[in-house]
Amino acid sequence: MADGVYIADFNTDSSMFHVNEACDGKGTLTVKDGEMTIHVSLTSKKILNLYYGLAADAVKEGAQLLDPTTDSVTYSDGMTEEVYGFDIPVPALDEEFDVALIGTKGTWYDHKVSVSNPEPKEDDAKSVVDLEDGTYTAEVTLEGGSGRASIESPATLTVKDGKVTASIVWSSPNYDYMIVDGKKLLPVNTEGNSVFEIPVASFDTALDVIADTVAMSKPHEIEYTLAFDSSTIKTAE
Repeated sequence: MADGVYIADFNTDSSMFHVNEACDGKGTLTVKDGEMTIHVSLTSKKILNLYYGLAADAVKEGAQLLDPTTDSVTYSDGMTEEVYGFDIPVPALDEEFDVALIGTKGTWYDHKVSVSNPEPKEDDAKSVVDLEDGTYTAEVTLEGGSGRASIESPATLTVKDGKVTASIVWSSPNYDYMIVDGKKLLPVNTEGNSVFEIPVASFDTALDVIADTVAMSKPHEIEYTLAFDSSTIKTAE
């Protein structure tokens, strides 16, 4: 899943351990460098620590316990309350994993939890369907690799039938293919620096891509992320 911030369901096996009702069963899922963490606000301050794993391991020397954050939640009647929240590692979506907890009584308990239905946080990702068919430009940032490569920014965006395609112009003629969303794409030009037409699934989030360079003695696939800034989108002149 692409780096970014999502809202996701946090499912538990117990009525004693669940997300605060003000959060509608959901937490904030952050994906960075392929690793996922979900932040959940609980119902009170009675759970003092969590442990990513089993209770039997939580009591062992050196066990890394998860400390709480203090979260402010607002209920439907307007009342606010301070509760504890936790940042929990997520190994995979839609699969149960073990989390242990300890409360004010000092006993560790095992629970099964899972995370599902991630959706981009609304203020974090502008939908591509907001654009009418046409040609636009937008600032794009490139991260990854050795840092020597760059791409032209702003990039040209083409919108047709609600789908966005970006023209990515590299600083080198040595890229012979890209892989985007699992599809291998070839350059659209034969002279000058390498140019690719790639699909853009969303704005304001990091999109994972792979580019293969033949500049070295052997072809070499390099992982990059691209991020298109929706606040800079303009109609192309």
